[in-house]
Amino acid sequence: MCLAIPGKIVEIRGTVAIVDYGGVRKEARVDFLPDVKVGDYVIVHTGFAIEKMDEGAAEKSIEAWNEIFESESLEDLDHGEDDE
Repeated sequence: MCLAIPGKIVEIRGTVAIVDYGGVRKEARVDFLPDVKVGDYVIVHTGFAIEKMDEGAAEKSIEAWNEIFESESLEDLDHGEDDE
């Protein structure tokens, strides 16, 4: 199973895009999505952008992931206090 987090394209050089994931930037090939442009949200798998998402859906997905990450971080803190 693959879980994907949308990223926002911030730069395109030929067939390589720079995709921003909340401050972390990675390169992704855009060969399969020739119509993408800077500002588009994409799903990347094994280094290739495989799907373009509309902004609203991407933002909802990012918000959901942020809630998951936040709850996981809080659980880690709670478990750390129990271990002492």
